[in-house]
Amino acid sequence: MHDAGVRGVRFNFVKRLVDFTPKDELMEIAGRIAKLGWHVVIYFEAVDLPELWDFFTGLPTTVVVDHMGRPDVTKPIDGPEFALFLKFMREHPNVWSKVSCPERLSVAGPPALDGERNAYRDVVPFARKVVESFPDRVLWGTDWPHPNLKGHMPDDGLLVDFIPHIAATPELQKKLLVDNPNRLYWPEETSA
Repeated sequence: MHDAGVRGVRFNFVKRLVDFTPKDELMEIAGRIAKLGWHVVIYFEAVDLPELWDFFTGLPTTVVVDHMGRPDVTKPIDGPEFALFLKFMREHPNVWSKVSCPERLSVAGPPALDGERNAYRDVVPFARKVVESFPDRVLWGTDWPHPNLKGHMPDDGLLVDFIPHIAATPELQKKLLVDNPNRLYWPEETSA
C-alpha cells in the first residue's frame, strides 16, 4: 500500500456512523503505520473531544483532524468547545486540521438557501481562525464525492469559492493548498 501512495488511515469516532473498534486495536494500527511515516486522520464530533483527548494525544503519528473536529457553528467561536479544539492543536504540534466540509457544518447552508454567493458563511470564522492560528498545519479539501450527505449535494465550485474567505492572503492559500499537503503526503520529496 505504501508503494501505491497510501500515507494514512482514518479512525472514525462519530457515533452515528460506526461501531467503535477497540482503542487498543487502533493504537496497534497507529504503531504499525508510524514506522512508515503515515498519519492518522481522526473524525469526531466536537462534544466528544474531552473523552477522546488522551487517546488522540497518545497516537505516535501525525494526527489530522477531519473537518476541524466538527465544531457547532451555532455556538460562539470563542466558546469553550471550540477553544478546547484550538488548545488541542496549540499544545500538540503533531496535530493538523482539515478546514473542509463547510457543507456539513453550516446551518446557513448554500447560496440557494441563504441567498448569498458567500456560501456557508457561518463556518468561515471557525475555519479562518484555524488557518490563521496554525498556517503550517492546515489542509483543504472538498470531501468529494460527499458520502452520507442527507441534505443538498454541494456545488464543488462553491466549495472552492470558500477558500479566499478562510485563507485571505496568497501566502495562506499557498500553504493551505500546496505547501502543507506536499509536506504531509510527500515529505521525502519536499525535504530533498
